[in-house]
Amino acid sequence: QVRLVESGGGLVQPGGSLRLSCTASSTAYMAGTMAWYRQAPGKQRELVASMTPAGDTNYADFVKGRFAISRNRAHTTYYLQMNSLEPEDTAVYYCHVPRFDLWGQGTQVTVSS
Repeated sequence: QVRLVESGGGLVQPGGSLRLSCTASSTAYMAGTMAWYRQAPGKQRELVASMTPAGDTNYADFVKGRFAISRNRAHTTYYLQMNSLEPEDTAVYYCHVPRFDLWGQGTQVTVSS
């Protein structure tokens, strides 16, 4: 069974930065579009950013200019660089491969002083 694994979450002060990573137990499943979602307590899961195989990116308005999605050269690991973090960014962050409807277990990001 293929698994997506996120890492890099943690506790950070407002204005700080974190970089999340996502990879799959079978890298063949990372060949398509990949997306980052997040879910805050009591809220629905929402799209944060996505990247197509061609490298086209899409961002939610609430992260534009602060977050950046990227990947390694082999397209086997995806990253979400998060800068200027705000308390409202506190959530569990998930990576998602829509083509295979794969979700990771999530990584907690907490922004608090």
